[in-house]
Amino acid sequence: MSNLAQTLKTRIQQAIPGAQVHIDDPDGAHLSATITSAAFAGKSRIQQHQMVYAALGNAFETDLHALQLTTKAE
Repeated sequence: MSNLAQTLKTRIQQAIPGAQVHIDDPDGAHLSATITSAAFAGKSRIQQHQMVYAALGNAFETDLHALQLTTKAE
């Protein structure tokens, strides 16, 4: 796992306690994340993604170009 992928995983886990986070980083440039959390229950897919984006903070401004995101409620 690249340093960027580990950083993203850590940020998400800190912002969404108990979340199960899997980051796939096959080539260091095309990242995908699957996040499963009880915190997503009752929230729309958009709200779930907003929670993840909030957790990532300024990563899209500095280190991250794109992220394929899948969220699931427990």
